[in-house]
Amino acid sequence: MKYSAPIIFIAAFCLLTLVVSISKAVYAQSKPSGVAISIPIADKNAKDGNIISSSTKGYILINAPYDTSIYGVITEDPSVFIENVNLADTKAVITSGKAYVTVSTINGEIEVNDFITTSEIKGVGQKAKINGFVLGTALESYSEPDKNKIGKILVSVNPRYNGSFTAQGNLLELLRGGLDAFPLSPLASLRYILAAIIVATTFILGFMYFGKVARTGVEALGRNPLAGRSITLGILFNLLLTLGIMAIGLAIAYLILIL
Repeated sequence: MKYSAPIIFIAAFCLLTLVVSISKAVYAQSKPSGVAISIPIADKNAKDGNIISSSTKGYILINAPYDTSIYGVITEDPSVFIENVNLADTKAVITSGKAYVTVSTINGEIEVNDFITTSEIKGVGQKAKINGFVLGTALESYSEPDKNKIGKILVSVNPRYNGSFTAQGNLLELLRGGLDAFPLSPLASLRYILAAIIVATTFILGFMYFGKVARTGVEALGRNPLAGRSITLGILFNLLLTLGIMAIGLAIAYLILIL
């Protein structure tokens, strides 16, 4: 079958357009996006991809995991940059969008869609495994046997508290996580508030009940010393009952936190 020149030209043009469109889409997915602003960084060694936190000393590189003051990421190639020419020693920092972030496998290999948080290495991110503040979501995987080696991956930047992991650890850690969550996630922190109310109510009622029983037992012992053994056993039984009620309250609070 023979094809005329116009048909061949049109087919070639459509094919070329399709290839260019696909190439642009792939390039756009791997390029940082979002609006960056000029921020004065206190650390002189801050570089592209470092995670920035806000503090009383200004904007710094943090070396604390799950830092509650995560601000954004330094990026040398933002899609849009708003510069404040009145500030000195500033760097472009993105707080929302996509940016390349320095990461380490210090907390395990990073897979696509893993949450990224701060680590004990200054300005470097790591995989988040527990509830806490995160920088955003990994758009690329990162696997490196050497945990001290630093790499870069594209991350969807959106600093916030993340409470999607199954609750682990002791009750004190869970309550601390609830306090961290409160400023940014009122709905998530409701579980912690409810658990705290249940624990407090259980302990108050338990102490009130045992106090009443103990006072009655002491009065009965004073009136009838010969029945001291049975009265003492009664007080011990009520003490165990009180401890059991408190334990049930703690168990209910814990279930509220992990469900």
